[in-house]
Formats: sequence, structure tokens, C-alpha cells
Amino acid sequence: MSDKIILILGSGAQGSAVAQNMNDEPNVKTIICADYDLAAVQNLEKKFSKVKGYKVNAKSVDEIISLGKSIGQKIDLIVNALPLCFARNCLNAALALECNYQDFAAGDFIKEGNEYERGKIDEEWVDGIKYMLSDYAKKFKAINKLAIIGTGSAPGLVCLATRLAVKDLDTCDTIYNICYEGVKAKRFIPFWFAPVVALSDMAEPAYAYEKGEIIQTPSMSFPIERKYDELNKTETFYEHAHDEPVYYALAANEYLKGCKNAYFKYGGIGIDFSLPLLRCGLLSHKPETINGATIAPFDFVLSHIPPAPKYENEIQSIIDEGIEEDGGCLVVEAYGKKDGKKVLNELHVSAPGLIESFKRAKLTAEQYLTGQSGGLFTKLFVEEKYEQTGLISTVMLTYKEIDYYWDLAKKLDITYSIIKKSY
Repeated sequence: MSDKIILILGSGAQGSAVAQNMNDEPNVKTIICADYDLAAVQNLEKKFSKVKGYKVNAKSVDEIISLGKSIGQKIDLIVNALPLCFARNCLNAALALECNYQDFAAGDFIKEGNEYERGKIDEEWVDGIKYMLSDYAKKFKAINKLAIIGTGSAPGLVCLATRLAVKDLDTCDTIYNICYEGVKAKRFIPFWFAPVVALSDMAEPAYAYEKGEIIQTPSMSFPIERKYDELNKTETFYEHAHDEPVYYALAANEYLKGCKNAYFKYGGIGIDFSLPLLRCGLLSHKPETINGATIAPFDFVLSHIPPAPKYENEIQSIIDEGIEEDGGCLVVEAYGKKDGKKVLNELHVSAPGLIESFKRAKLTAEQYLTGQSGGLFTKLFVEEKYEQTGLISTVMLTYKEIDYYWDLAKKLDITYSIIKKSY
């Protein structure tokens, strides 16, 4: 079990947090951090004794494989903390190196022959998830390894929370995953993770699972209102492009008590920033010519959004300038039946905010929750706690694995509580 070697691809909020966690893990010998941004991996190399930093261009699968082979010892696990477009190369590298694989999300255009450029994501993206859960699952089974997709906070921790929310139901009808991002600094920071990913999620159609079918809904549409104890007032939540409803649709009968409807609803600082942009067409990828200059509105907006903070001195300066809000909520509502009666299991996740996350780990709240959540999935790998092989999403873990995960999460003050209601 000891002397594990991990290759982390990507050194942003997710990858750096996993590196920090694994640096203290006794079962890990070496952490290979690789990114196109050499300065970022060199920063991690300076901070953590087990980290070795390398520059890699993940657009080349051969470059990833060559890096893995150059280490001189067998890689046990690849952790993919890169944008979605690199997933196919990272997966294929894991197969070539015959190692386990962990992805914070899933991938765009995962099927062979598709290109990196963004375009339609509807049927192709869903088909890509199905393709991974079938064809890639067989490939990983054949080498007796496990690949898990969706291993951050959302998806990831949210999927495990959803499994707990439905656990004691006899049947489940509807699931809501509801997230409110409530960290607001005096400095202009609309997104606390990669702006290209965050803004793309805001621009793209959302997925929902309705009446047993996967459907698409307009971005930031179909608002609902909720008032939870974690919130100062009633807040509005909107449809949001996220993996969870698709994962749930593909696992509804076996893992979610026959669920027929599932939605991901999002609110908070990022929505407040993005919704007016969407309404006036500034999230369009279609190029426009204005005063002789041609540019896609999305690209113009993205060029003016600052990168998400990830360095300790940068985060400290933001805190020193002032934090106006430091809250949020993450709630799962599972509607179903128990002993013939209608029941709502309302599961609330609690985690440190920005100030507390920085005190604990010199991280933002986003880095802490997503990175620590992802790091726990990594910890289960290095402790050899997973019992499956193949490729699965996080909603497909066993309850034994889920319970162990939450036992670890409690030590990081990431906890949950369930309120049972009738409806």
C-alpha cells in the first residue's frame, strides 16, 4: 500500500489542493505535478516536499505518457484536474500507463475522432458520458484498474450526499441539488475557480432529468426560491450546466431508488454577474463585427475576468482588502416515499468558508471544498479502499465507500445533516 506515485495533471485550485493533501499522506512517496504553466508547478514544488514539478502539454497524449514513463517507477494514479477538453488524452494516458484514474469532472467530446474545439455539447456530451461508462469501463476492467469521473465537490461530494439522501427511501421521485456561492470580496472576483470553465457553464444549456428522460433547458432558466438556515434571506436558484442530472439519469434504477426527475440549481455571486451578460447576448460564442473588429462576445468578456486566486499571498491580500460576504449553501432535496408516505429528505452540507479555509490550509473556500473533496477520493485510492474496477461516476460508489469518505470528510469539518419532512 505504501510508496504510491501520483501524477496530478493541472495545478489550479483543484490540483494544488490535492497535492497539498497527498503531501501529508503516509502512503504516498512521490507526487508528480504537471501543467503547461511551469511557474505554477514550480510553486507547488517549493511548498511541498513530495512534489516534483514538470511542464506538460496535455493536448499531446504522447507527452503525458512520456512523462509518466520518464519517472522510472510505475505511476499508481493519474488525477486529472485539467479542463474538460483534455479528458480523452488523460484517460488514454492512464490506460497506456496501466494505472488508476481520477477526474474532477467528465470530458467534452470523449469519443475518438472528436476535436478539442468547443461546439455543440448536447447529444455528443451525453453520448460521451455513456461511452466512458461502457467502452472505457471495459478497457479499465481489462487492466484491473479503476477510473472515477466527477470527483470534486460538485459533482463528487454532491453525488455522495445524494446517495445518502435517498438511502432510507423506498422509492425516489425527484432530486434537487441546490448550490449557493456566497463568497464576495471587495476586489472584483466573479468566479473563484477557472473563469473559462465557470463562464462556459453559465453560457451553455443546462441538463435535467425529467419524467425519466434527459433533457436540456436554457441556461439560467426556470428559477426556484429557497430559504435555508444557511442563507440570510430567500434566494433564487436557476438551471445550471452540471454533470449531476446526467449521472443520476444513467444510474437512477440501480443507485437512486428509481428516481424520475433530477435538477441542478445554482445561485449566488457568479449567477448575479452572469445573468445580465446572458440576457444581453454577451455570452454568445458567435463572432460579431463591431467598428471593424471581429470577436465573439464570450471571448471579449472572458478576457476581462481576472483568474481565480490560487497563491497564498494573493488570497491574503484579497482578505486584507475586505470580504463582504462569506457564506453559501449546498443542499440535496430528495422527494420520495417511505412506508407508503411521502417524505422529503433534505440533506445540508456544511464546510468552512473563505476565512476559515485560509486559516486552516491557506486556501480559498473553493479550493478547500473542491480540492479537499477531490483529495478524499484520491485518499481512497492510495488506501486501496475501492472495491470495483472499470470506470464509474461518483454516484456509483458502494455505501461502504461512501461512509468511509464521509468519516474522512468530518475530520476536515466537511459534514452533513439530514432533515426529514413530509410533503
